[in-house]
Amino acid sequence: MANGLGRKSLKRKQEDEDDGAFEQELRPNGTLEMLSDEEDDEDVSSDDGQLDAFPEIVDESDTDESEEDEGEEEEEEEKSEDEDEDEDEDESEAESDDSLHVFPKAKTVVSDITKQPKVVYPEIEPDYDSDSSTEEDPNRVGNIPMHWYDDLPHIGYDINGQKVLRPARGDELDKFLATVDDSSAWTSAFDKNTQMDKPLTSEELDIIRRLYAGENPDAGYDPYEPMTEWFTGKGKEEVMPLSGALQPKRRFIPSKWEKQKVMKIVRAIRQGRILPSKPKSTSKFEPYAIWSDPPSNHPPPLPAPKPPLPTNAESYNPPEEYLPTEEERKAWEAQDPEDRERDFLPQKYSSLRLVPAYDQFVKERFNRQLDLYLAPRVQRVKLNIDPESLIPKLPSPNSLKPFPNYKSLQFLHPSSRVRCISVSPDGAWVVSGDEDGNVSLWEIMVGREVKRWKFKGKVGALAWCPRIDVCYFAVGIEDTIHFLIPANIDSAILSLTQSVLAPTTLPPAPASPSPVKWTTPSSNTWSLDTPVLTIDLPASSGTPNHFCWHRKGDYLSSVCTGGVHGGVWIHQVTRRHSQAPFKKIKGSVQTVLFHPLKPHFFVATQQYVRIYNLSEQKLVKTLIPGIKWISSMDVHPSGDHLIVGGYDRKLCWFDLELSEKPYKVLRYHSRAIRSLQFHPTYPLFASSSDDGSIQVFHSRVYNDLMTDPLIVPLKILRGHKVVDGLGVLQIRWCNKHPWLVSAAADSSVAVWCS
Repeated sequence: MANGLGRKSLKRKQEDEDDGAFEQELRPNGTLEMLSDEEDDEDVSSDDGQLDAFPEIVDESDTDESEEDEGEEEEEEEKSEDEDEDEDEDESEAESDDSLHVFPKAKTVVSDITKQPKVVYPEIEPDYDSDSSTEEDPNRVGNIPMHWYDDLPHIGYDINGQKVLRPARGDELDKFLATVDDSSAWTSAFDKNTQMDKPLTSEELDIIRRLYAGENPDAGYDPYEPMTEWFTGKGKEEVMPLSGALQPKRRFIPSKWEKQKVMKIVRAIRQGRILPSKPKSTSKFEPYAIWSDPPSNHPPPLPAPKPPLPTNAESYNPPEEYLPTEEERKAWEAQDPEDRERDFLPQKYSSLRLVPAYDQFVKERFNRQLDLYLAPRVQRVKLNIDPESLIPKLPSPNSLKPFPNYKSLQFLHPSSRVRCISVSPDGAWVVSGDEDGNVSLWEIMVGREVKRWKFKGKVGALAWCPRIDVCYFAVGIEDTIHFLIPANIDSAILSLTQSVLAPTTLPPAPASPSPVKWTTPSSNTWSLDTPVLTIDLPASSGTPNHFCWHRKGDYLSSVCTGGVHGGVWIHQVTRRHSQAPFKKIKGSVQTVLFHPLKPHFFVATQQYVRIYNLSEQKLVKTLIPGIKWISSMDVHPSGDHLIVGGYDRKLCWFDLELSEKPYKVLRYHSRAIRSLQFHPTYPLFASSSDDGSIQVFHSRVYNDLMTDPLIVPLKILRGHKVVDGLGVLQIRWCNKHPWLVSAAADSSVAVWCS
């Protein structure tokens, strides 16, 4: 014990000596001393240079707790021994502590367990203005995950280790009644940490409103702000390392070699051996366009006044009534120049060479220059139109399939041009005729020839009857129309066809005789090589170059190259009667058509298309296509649209419900258009030309009258040769498939498939 006290006293003396030495070193620098309010100038050394020891706060208190560990009893015994050793020091320091009253006074009590005295401090009583005097932190369990205690009756432990029970929440009825009485209940939410309803702030309510509206929770977020190109542009490219190794030391240590090079350049600049680049002089005048400013939205300024045009008064030999009298001359000279009606007086000269120079010429030119100078230039608004925007936006051809796009097979005639073709209603057979009088029947699928007929003279036209219950076609030869029955047809269809073309009892003769004769050979001589029925046209009628069947298959219209009545005849098969619908017609008839739905008859001359009503026998409308020479035409299956082609390479699309002039004019062939046709079922039409090409178009017609037809070019089919200036002479569609059959001047017939 004595040794311990001696060591403490020595240590205390050393600290006092060190503090005294520190004060002696500090005072020469500054003589200011900090004194408390209770200390005077006289009693400065009241503590005799000693520091007050901080009182020890004993946390252990056995007044409230009944259980302590054995380790704590041993610590109490050691502390009691230390207190006996330091009792003298504490008594000496008690006097100074009592004078300060900084800490609450402690009481020394005897422990019930250890029977040893211990120091107990009273509880701290906070003042009224303290933050914790009127409220306490409701969360006494600390910052822990609250889901740990979801299935337990308590929500954690407080600082003393006591369980914090979960507050009662009540049932749903209590919650509802609480919300009825509390007007701010709808703006509050349950907080798990505090286990109570917490009112939401205006910022949190705004976030909830934004989330409910599907907006970004951040009020300062701008969804339309311009995108920042972080890695676009020169010097902004993102360079990715090829490896994850650490950078070598030379990357971030300055290079000595570069330092030497830079210093060498610096010395040269200081010595004048290297001259820096001189700044560019801006004294040179750079012209610019003063009228190149962008046009403004303000109304344009008034233009400069135009000089008046000369009249008779300015003439060197004006009429007498323009010459002033002597009184008028004196009155004009007496007026001021600003009040005069004219700046000159008319004078008369006998010849132009006697007219003197105009004395006011320079003055007038100067005044005119002032007018032009003071009047600003008129701004003319220029339309900036992108040429690409003028091109219509058409759908892709791939989305408009099917349409023919390749040559499937080719059928060759012996040597001459193939003028005409026709496809059967079932789409299985094709009949073609050439200028040598050969008519060939072949299959459209494989191109195999089944039958061939030979006639005298060239074949001008072919047309298959549209009826399905019978099977025959018409062939136009010089002044004659033959009706042939193909081979390899069903016996029932064959017997019905023979009864239609050659009935056992002939119909009665018409009241008005016709120059056209119908002849049928005897049934004993019938064969597949000879026609069953023949129509003899009047003499000098020429070769029929066009046939057109009515949709019911009873009427056949033919157009010949010569003869009376314009060469147009309508033949009725069941009555075996022919009639000419026109007594006389203006112009040369090129082609005719039956309307698919109405009793209308289209007649195309060289420059006009006339529409007649056959039932009422009157002219309905005259179409003006603007073509010099019409070559072909076809009507849409709906009956509301008509296309007309001409030898001047034009194709006109007519909307029969609108104007008599074409709705659209197309010019895409380089030579004359020979043939064109609508597809019976698909929204397609095609045209052939002497340039050897076939143009296929998508043509969709809408039931809505306010919607224009959609015309889209799809494909250009090339495969025929141009012979003697003639190309593809005729085209026909297959009824049930998007296939096209074409006849050309190179003695070939091609089938184009999709």
